[in-house]
Amino acid sequence: MRALVVIPTYNEIGNVGKIIDAALGVSEITEVLIVDDNSPDGTGAAADNMAKSNPRVHVMHRAGKMGLGSAYIEGFRYALDKGYGYIFEMDADFSHDPAEIPRFLEAAKEADVVIGSRYVDGIRILNWPLKRLMLSYFASVYARTITGLKLCDTTGGYKCFRREALLKLDLSRIHSDGYSFQIEMNFLCQKKGLKLKEIPIVFSDRRAGISKMNKGIIFEALAVVWLLKIKSILGIL
Repeated sequence: MRALVVIPTYNEIGNVGKIIDAALGVSEITEVLIVDDNSPDGTGAAADNMAKSNPRVHVMHRAGKMGLGSAYIEGFRYALDKGYGYIFEMDADFSHDPAEIPRFLEAAKEADVVIGSRYVDGIRILNWPLKRLMLSYFASVYARTITGLKLCDTTGGYKCFRREALLKLDLSRIHSDGYSFQIEMNFLCQKKGLKLKEIPIVFSDRRAGISKMNKGIIFEALAVVWLLKIKSILGIL
């Protein structure tokens, strides 16, 4: 089965070509979909140039900066429409190492969703300031406590879904972004009885460009966990 690596981008001109080459280089079955939010720095055009010469590279252009969650949802729909068997989430900035893709595919033989975990078997994050590390770690603990997620890393964004797993979700009802998107996807998969498996990864700070993290993403995640909890109690998920 083919695997599609969905990579949202916004101003990633310094990374996009390298991340595409790296993701394609680890396996003959991998293809890449760049979902670009009309990057002013030319990221989308650079991806288009690569797609012209390589049929394993695909590009989706969106009108503007519409958010990480919706980028992944559109990427998932594309993957399902085109018949891919495995669908990945991956950041464009090399904080997620493409060399780990074969490990995800191997784990996906026995799991519906494979999550690259920064916090299973210890903390595996490089080059983050202590403040950001603590924020990320305790955000994951907070989400796990409120929602009952059986994961060490509830907010990690390096994942592999089996096709059948995504088909069981109503993607049209998912509207969260950033950390909260990852929490919501994990929560819905767990509620559907899907098998989630964490594998340890090393997470490194981005190689180039500027982080998209902001206070709005953090506050949204704090609220969404309670919304998920309430919806679950009311039976409306």
